[in-house]
Amino acid sequence: MKLLKKIFTLSIAIFFVSCSVSNAQVSSGIDFRFSSSDITPKSIIVDEFVYKGFGCEGKNLSPQISWQAVPAKTKSLALTIFDADAPTGSGWWHWLIFNIPTKYNELKQGFSSNSFNLVDGINQSRNDYSEYGYGGPCPPKGDKKHRYIFTLYALDIEKIDVKQDASPALVSYIIRQHIIRKSSFEAFYQR
Repeated sequence: MKLLKKIFTLSIAIFFVSCSVSNAQVSSGIDFRFSSSDITPKSIIVDEFVYKGFGCEGKNLSPQISWQAVPAKTKSLALTIFDADAPTGSGWWHWLIFNIPTKYNELKQGFSSNSFNLVDGINQSRNDYSEYGYGGPCPPKGDKKHRYIFTLYALDIEKIDVKQDASPALVSYIIRQHIIRKSSFEAFYQR
């Protein structure tokens, strides 16, 4: 009887410890969020971050992005900027940057360049302007206000292994297969 009582007590203790550990792992990423000192949620994107070309005269600088509370099991991060209102039938990819190591907690303003490979194994796919890296907003003149969806993903893989000519749709598909947690906000632009 004493042995059964000890086994029962030990089982209960193990159950509560495992629940505590499990909850700690889940809650460690519950506050996973990101922000930008350059573009705030629901704001109008300023010319500094607007595309230069296609009739737009922005500076095409990639905005500063920082994040916190990355989930414990995250192996890499990815960031996308997508125009859901582009009159293409499938939206418009403005930036897909991925293989961001977990040691990073920020991408500084102007981090993007016109290259597939960046520092520390970070990669950028081509955007829908057919250029590597960030391509700012440039909706058709006179079109309605467009929504630009910024999404940061915590991923369960260390590296998205794609060729340099991989399409934004393929990179996005792979990202979506490996999400631990994501955080998004919208900003707007119209001309």
